[in-house]
Amino acid sequence: MTGPFDYFVVFAEMRTGSNFLETNLNAFHAFECHGEAFNPHFIGYPNRTEILGVTQAMRDADPMRLIETIKTESKGLGGFRFFHDHDRRVLDISLTDPRCAKIVLTRNPVDSYVSWKIAQATGQWKLTNVKRRRDSKVRFDVAEFDKHVAHLQSFQVFLLNRLQVTGQTAFYLAYEDLQDLDVLNGLARFLGSDERLDALDESLKKQNPGALESKVSNFDEMERALSGQDLFNLSRTPNFEPRRGAAVPGYVTAAHAPLLYMPVRSGPEDEVCAWMAALDDVTPDTLPTHLNQKALRQWKRRNAGHRSFTVLRHPVARAHDAFCKRILSTGPGAFADIRKTLRNFYKVPIPGGGPDESYDRRAHREAFVGFLNFLRANLSGQTNIRIDAHWASQVAILQGMAQFGIPDMVIREADMAKHLTMLAGEVGYAAAKQPQKAPADSPIALADIYDDEIEALVSDIYQRDYVMFGFEAWSAT
Repeated sequence: MTGPFDYFVVFAEMRTGSNFLETNLNAFHAFECHGEAFNPHFIGYPNRTEILGVTQAMRDADPMRLIETIKTESKGLGGFRFFHDHDRRVLDISLTDPRCAKIVLTRNPVDSYVSWKIAQATGQWKLTNVKRRRDSKVRFDVAEFDKHVAHLQSFQVFLLNRLQVTGQTAFYLAYEDLQDLDVLNGLARFLGSDERLDALDESLKKQNPGALESKVSNFDEMERALSGQDLFNLSRTPNFEPRRGAAVPGYVTAAHAPLLYMPVRSGPEDEVCAWMAALDDVTPDTLPTHLNQKALRQWKRRNAGHRSFTVLRHPVARAHDAFCKRILSTGPGAFADIRKTLRNFYKVPIPGGGPDESYDRRAHREAFVGFLNFLRANLSGQTNIRIDAHWASQVAILQGMAQFGIPDMVIREADMAKHLTMLAGEVGYAAAKQPQKAPADSPIALADIYDDEIEALVSDIYQRDYVMFGFEAWSAT
């Protein structure tokens, strides 16, 4: 078959109508769907031993072998159904292949959960004869349902993101769409076929007709539990930051100790590096850094028992550090172009030639508040200036780190002395000294301008950091 695709995948879950969709796809001469081809417990369908001559053992050894067989040996355009707990290797193959057609089938999670519970209770997963229909009332389990929804949402977000970053689209179907002949014929058109069905296949019957109240024994309890669900995610903290990379070249290893520091910019980097250098009696500028991912993996292999860590700074202190060192300063490391734009376009009252003797606490507070107002717009995606790592949210920084590896320890700066000393002891440096506390920012210390207004501004800008890491109001102690 010639067309835009070599094969297709139906991304679905149990009790979403995927059997009915497969039956109707197979009603087209142009398509052949091979069931749950990559279910880890069977191949295609229960009690089957192979698909097109490929056995389950052959598939498990090489999933690409089965995909190639489906592409070349199917009667028409071949495909299969894929659920979130099937062989993850297939996702890497299919989601990056533009010649693979993606079909995404979803269903109201309450309906799919209740249907799944009934199927478990009755042992009836398909129905072709209404006279043989088995019925059962099931009990709604809040914790089990929450887990069910979490799996569904996580997989759907994953699919959407992979399609976005690879510049692809999918054909989306809801459970209700399966009864629409025009929609299924539209799916055939999407897959590249001019063939059309005159009617839906009626061999599979709806197993659990009727209202949810007739299916759930504790319906009132279910209603109360679901009334607390935030269906529209109203309590979310909006996030407009772009996804960040791991920033591996900025990581720092100790000279000899098996310790890896994964810095959060505008944190206590100098103090942590000085502490790491002192462990092996070297200077901070000699600590290994600027490693690529390959070199860092080699370091990890050489250093069995290694520990990695990062240090978080309170958002108020971190924003002030970034302002003083990257924006207010005109010295090394300052962002001269951004500084100029903030002065000229965003009207942040920064002295043109850098702070002089006339620059006092009042002027500093005004300039810092102006910078915070810029950060509010910047982190909301409302400016044309990059969201720099020195003021990106710490949640986004750690999410970026996770693309390479999650730090073993996430330490708050206020607890740095205790936890770094403990960490050194774990890798054989029991006599390690405590790290030094970071000095006050210059030219004006944060403690000299901090007030409730600044705290409220920062807690609004960095709400995700406050929520995720439990930050309270900043304190100079």
